[in-house]
Amino acid sequence: MALIALGVTGGIGAYKAVEIARGLQKQGHDVVAIMTESAQRFVTPLTFEAITRRAVVTELWTPGTNAEIEHIALASTADLLLVAPATANTIGKFAHGIADDFLTSMYLATKVPVVIAPAMNSNMFAHPAVAANLATLQARGVRVVEPGAGYLACGWIGKGRLAEPDDVVAFVQQVLAPPRTTFSGRSVLVTAGPTYENIDPVRYIGNRASGRMGFALAAEAARRGGRVTLVAGPSRVPVPEVAEVVRVRSAAEMHAAVLSRAGAQDLVIMAAAVADYTLDPAPQKIAKAEGPLVLSLSRTRDILADLGALPERASGRPVLVGFAAETHDVIAHARAKLARKKADLIVANDVSRSDAGFDVDTNAVTIVSDSAAVEVPLASKADIAARILDAIEPLVARLAATGSRL
Repeated sequence: MALIALGVTGGIGAYKAVEIARGLQKQGHDVVAIMTESAQRFVTPLTFEAITRRAVVTELWTPGTNAEIEHIALASTADLLLVAPATANTIGKFAHGIADDFLTSMYLATKVPVVIAPAMNSNMFAHPAVAANLATLQARGVRVVEPGAGYLACGWIGKGRLAEPDDVVAFVQQVLAPPRTTFSGRSVLVTAGPTYENIDPVRYIGNRASGRMGFALAAEAARRGGRVTLVAGPSRVPVPEVAEVVRVRSAAEMHAAVLSRAGAQDLVIMAAAVADYTLDPAPQKIAKAEGPLVLSLSRTRDILADLGALPERASGRPVLVGFAAETHDVIAHARAKLARKKADLIVANDVSRSDAGFDVDTNAVTIVSDSAAVEVPLASKADIAARILDAIEPLVARLAATGSRL
């Protein structure tokens, strides 16, 4: 099977890493443990050596010929790097390219899939710095096993405990599975982020969309072999590696970018939070004055509706997926949008939740079609993206069956 490099960092969850190693072995994998100095305060290297029947890597500078480049050798031979538990410290080092021990050096040297299972105090996990570091890593393709919620070693109750060993092993199995090829050779366009409608040279109307969901969808489609064009509104989230990135600011710019490329696409996913209203911006900054300021807003062109009205849609191409960000009657609004916009699927989410929707790393959605409404429970946006593309795959596969061109 696979050779898995298991990085163990300094948290109480290190004891679970022993069971993770055993679980990976039961699946037929070979495991080599890499322990940071702090990890050795919780579990001894001898424990992992007994379980894996391999020498445990504990230092970057081990005596011996060419030992100083062992991290390069392991980076070249391992099939996957798993870090469990992954502390806030290690996550930060990975995100910022700091290589001061064997594990962080190997992370920078490896090209294999990387999976991390965070474990830390709930306030640490929710801290903006940790959230930003995780978002950076996910944009680079690192897969994250979401931590569990409950009693923590520090005595607090909240989200931050290491995922259960069986769940981590199952996640690794999914990552190691042969990549799906449904999107190979297919052209995919994904929109992401907000649009900003200028009021004057200083001010604008916008929304809280970060682009994370759309970026995760673009990254996952590319991982499945698609030729991905990402049309992105203003966002500070790192952009995933895709075939083309088109930066836009306003709804009109996004409309032009999408419609001019739609005819060449097999799939369009409209994940962006596009402004419904815009205005003619003032040429100079509007001076503050007594009394209210009245702005006259006009409707923007509806990108999803215009895509649904394309002549090519009669043959089912491109497959069209929209998003519905709602605060109430979520499913009813999504069904109405599905019919009105002539889309194939609508991904609905309740953006009134604090843990899903705009500007957070997690989401919970319902995938609405003509015949069903499938709930996808709270998970990382990378995992939600995978579930959404799982639902889209049969529709894209149908293009090949009906002879629609690539």
